Amino acid sequence: MREDVSNLTDQITSPDSVYIPASLVPALRRQAWKAWAVGLAIVALWVAAILAAPIAKANGDLAVSTPLYHLFSYICHQMPGRSFHVEGEQFGVCSRCFGVYFGLFFGFLIYPLWRRIDEIEPLPRFWLILSLFPIGIDWSLTIFGIWENTFLSRFVTGLILGVACATFIVPAIVEITRNFTFRRRAA
Repeated sequence: MREDVSNLTDQITSPDSVYIPASLVPALRRQAWKAWAVGLAIVALWVAAILAAPIAKANGDLAVSTPLYHLFSYICHQMPGRSFHVEGEQFGVCSRCFGVYFGLFFGFLIYPLWRRIDEIEPLPRFWLILSLFPIGIDWSLTIFGIWENTFLSRFVTGLILGVACATFIVPAIVEITRNFTFRRRAA
């Protein structure tokens, strides 16, 4: 029995083989949907935390806002002049970072609308690299003094990168989940 599961694992995870027995397809599809839902929930919580920081601070709840701002300070400069504000308080991250995280959320959300959720073959990396160009151009033009980027340009270029990242992260999560499942069954 153990050898049969090992052979099945090799068939499914082998890069030169895409054969999946028909009896496993429904289970793999359900598993892919669960992995996608967990990933979407995590990204949604992250975006909610970014928004919770200024709302909590505006309502005087420093016990919530202070740790959130501190957490986000490790990943973002949090410059007030480059951050969106709600109720007079800045978001937990700048507008570009918020664009990336919101784009990641949006990309996760719409992923099943344009691609099968159980498809683990990634898109060509060219698309991920291409998504870096708008953000690089926006940043470079500002650094070289050609133009001053805006909240909108930072948000939109971050959004493009976030959506592109989601299209690579979802298949990776599904594949990792699938691999862990087969390794557990083989053990």
